Amino acid sequence: QVQLVESGGGLVQPGGSLRLSCAPSGLSVASTAIGWFRQAPGKEREEVSCISPRDGSTVHVQGRFTIRRDTTKNKVYLEMTHPNADDPAIYFCAADLGDGGGWCAQWDYWGQGTQVTVSS
Repeated sequence: QVQLVESGGGLVQPGGSLRLSCAPSGLSVASTAIGWFRQAPGKEREEVSCISPRDGSTVHVQGRFTIRRDTTKNKVYLEMTHPNADDPAIYFCAADLGDGGGWCAQWDYWGQGTQVTVSS
């Protein structure tokens, strides 16, 4: 059974930094694309970043985010710097098994999300 568990959310100050973790079970981040998404109240879910398993290449939708993976721990991290008023949301990670012929396009599994709040 595949599960994705996010952690690391909470309160972050403007200008600070935050690291979110995605810990999948039942699949390997070395062979699965992992993406991060967010959804703010009243807004649609949007993609933040994705890392492909093929060569570890990444897609960053926004420059203040960095995605990286640790295959030894089977985790993927999303690091946020200088958060601002646009960043409060529930952050989700998702897994793309690559069955669609590519990566970071067809999401097969989702986590429950972790809340990020930005406040001084």
